[in-house]
Amino acid sequence: MSGRLVRKGLGFSKALVMHLASAAWEDAAYNLTRPLKTLREEVAPSAGLFTRRWRERTPAMASGVTAQVWSVADLLRAMPVLINT
Repeated sequence: MSGRLVRKGLGFSKALVMHLASAAWEDAAYNLTRPLKTLREEVAPSAGLFTRRWRERTPAMASGVTAQVWSVADLLRAMPVLINT
């Protein structure tokens, strides 16, 4: 998923700091913003005709870190706090 790990790619990081920042962003985006089909939960059927059968979950939701799928805007707002801890 990361072009920075490709040997002769255009996204190659010359500085270690930039590589680590890119890796941190990629990990956070994958775990918090991308629901995976293999992690979805079945929802109990309700009386409504058009109800969702599955609830989407991200890897962070499956491990209990968060209770919601984050948007990229939420992640960008929280990134300075995540980096400084």
